[in-house]
Parts: sequence; C-alpha cells; structure tokens
Amino acid sequence: EPSGTRGSTLPEPSGTRGSTLPDASGTRGSTLPEADALARLIALRALPERLVAGVSSGTSADGIDVALCRITGAGAGVRVVVAAFATVPFARPLARRIFALSGADASELCELDVLLGEAFGDAVLAVAAQAGLARGDLHLVGSHGQTVAHQPRSAGRHGATLQIGEAANIAERVGVPVICDFRVRDVAAGGEGAPLVPLVDSLLFRDPGRTRALQNIGGISNVTVVPRAGGDAFAFDNGPGNMTLDAVARTATGGAESYDRDGARAARGRVDDALLARLLRHPFLALPPPKSTGREAFGRTFVGPLLDRYRGHLDDLLATLTLYTARTIADSYAAFVTPRAPLDEVYVSGGGVHNHTLMAHLARLLAPVPVRSLADLGFDPDGKEAVAFAVLANETLFGHPGNVPAATGAAGPRVLGKIVLA
Repeated sequence: EPSGTRGSTLPEPSGTRGSTLPDASGTRGSTLPEADALARLIALRALPERLVAGVSSGTSADGIDVALCRITGAGAGVRVVVAAFATVPFARPLARRIFALSGADASELCELDVLLGEAFGDAVLAVAAQAGLARGDLHLVGSHGQTVAHQPRSAGRHGATLQIGEAANIAERVGVPVICDFRVRDVAAGGEGAPLVPLVDSLLFRDPGRTRALQNIGGISNVTVVPRAGGDAFAFDNGPGNMTLDAVARTATGGAESYDRDGARAARGRVDDALLARLLRHPFLALPPPKSTGREAFGRTFVGPLLDRYRGHLDDLLATLTLYTARTIADSYAAFVTPRAPLDEVYVSGGGVHNHTLMAHLARLLAPVPVRSLADLGFDPDGKEAVAFAVLANETLFGHPGNVPAATGAAGPRVLGKIVLA
C-alpha cells in the first residue's frame, strides 16, 4: 500500500458500473449448466497464455490495486508479463467505512462485503478499459479482499482471519471465475495465513548466485528471503509499515493528505529517542518467525494514544515512527535473517519505497548490504502484491500449493483459495 506516488492512478468510479466494456462473447454466464462452467475453468490450463487480474487492497485501505498479468506456465516454469497496473481510489464514503471496520456490526460487515466486491469488480473493468482490453479478454481474477481482522493462533486461541469483498459480485461484474480468500486454508492447517507473497517472490525473483531479501513496506512490513543456490525461501512480518505513518499524516493535515509525501514531514521532525526505545520493546518484535501481524497490533490502539500525546508535534512523531519502521526491519534482519542466510541485497516494494526518509534510514541501518527499489529489477514496486494474487490464482488453477509452510507455520503445503465459477 502506498506511502507515495504510484505509477498509475485512476479516478474514483463514476457510478456507471461495467458500461465501458463490451459484454463477454456469450460463452459465459448463468445460462450454461454449472458443469460447463467447471469445464471452462479447467480448460484454462490448456491455454498457452492466460490473462489474469490480481486484485489487492491491503491494510492501508487507500485504494484497489489491479494488475493485469499475462501468465504462461505454472510452478517453477511460470512466466509473468504485467500488461497493465493501476490503483483505483476508493470513493471517499466507502473509504471512511473501511477505516471504521474494527467497530462494524454484522449488518455493516454484510453490506460492506457486497459493496467491496462490486468495487473490486469495477476496478478490474476500469483498468482493463484503460489498457484497451475488453472484458472478454480476461480469463481469471485472483482477489485477496479487504482484511477485517487477522488473529494468528496463540495460546488458548484458534487462529482466525477474515477478508471481505464478495467474490460472487466480482464474478457477476467481470464474467470470469474468481479465486479468493487465500489465507484461510493456511490458517486451517495451523499456519498464520500470512505472509502469502513468499511463493511468488521465490518464483519470480530468485537469483542462483545471490541471497535476496524482498522487503515489502505496505501497511505492514514483511520480508521474503530467497537464498542463493536453490535454498528454501522463508518469510515473516517485520512489524508496522505505512499504517502508523499514514495515520499521523492524515491527522497532521486534517485529512487533506493520506501519507507523508516523500517522507518530508518526517525529515523536518526530531526523533524522540525515549519514545523510540519504548516502542522497540513491543512484544511482537521479539517473537521468532513464523509470525504475522496487522491492524489489531499496530492500528488505532497503537497510534491513537501517540496522536493525543504529540498533538502539537506531529512532525516529531512522524520522524520517530519512520525511524521505528526502519529499525523494526533492520533489527528483524539481525535477529532472524542474517544468522540463517547472510544477505547480498535488499529490494523494496510497496508504498514505503517512495518515502525518501524511510529509505535513507534503511540504507544506513543495513549498510554495507545495498538497499534498492524493486524497480531496479524492472518491476513496478507498487504492483508486486497485486501481481502476487494473479500468480497465486494461477497456481490454484493448476492445483499447486500456494503457501510456504516455513513462512506461515502451516502443517504442510496447501492449495489456497475458494473458487467462484462464471
């Protein structure tokens, strides 16, 4: 999720849903028996190339990322070309309701589930239209959904995770099968259900001669380590990413800005060393992997008291939290990565890559290991997670596991997702 400028951003939806694209060819839809719909899904495997839309809306909840990916093969032989990527902002009323999800009742969750599904479907159609593609050109959608709650297993409590954005509504709008709800099968197998990107990082970014850290800084920060010479990838959530920084920026600007552009406010502020030391004692940071976190740990209950305390010094708070994010990443490498796989290079994706202050902290803390944008590998750093869900949907289509048990703690590899036929 962004804390900076994306490569392509679409305007908010106008309210005209699906009208900009021609209808599908007539081979899809409810007039055909369900068996035919299943056969059509399986037949996608035989295509030399599939056009798959990956859809992601993460913990920052700032917009819908859509990546249209031309995918050939699967597993170790998969090849991906990103045909189009853009972010469709949430309409402001819907964004406000997403930020209030933690207090939503069952009726509100039910309605938002449908509204988000419609918004995801509309976003796919809008990005396809922008790219000059018709709805009938698409073959499959992989949608992560909007996380409502993520509660990893702990002593005396079952693991649980909930993402909404009804896939049936996506299928109705787009007219192709949708694979969704990727986390829950891993959780059912005893895993954290996150991070889910490690398999894709390993498939797309492995270098046999170098050990790479693929660091994503979205609402939450997470890293995948892909060792040289074919070693097994491992991954975990580092801690907070842009989530806390965006909350402070919104407060500092009265909602006029949703993030600290280029890290400029943080650069003007002064770090509160005592606060930084206290925040670094957060219990999540000391947990060994596999581990994952979310808004429950670093959302309103974490940042709200800080906003009250630093009301007149929000740039100082931003400076402190920006360094805190960098420290949680660097400290997690020292504790959990370099003892196992000394790094040759770090590539950063997600909105945090645009925060110059944050990136400068990372470069200093991780030196002499070079810290670069994922763009240096020819890949849009804003689009990686949306691409990941296109690839995961393709893996599910072929019946391949999508989780990395070493990253999530699941009992073993599992095929991820639920399928809505079209």
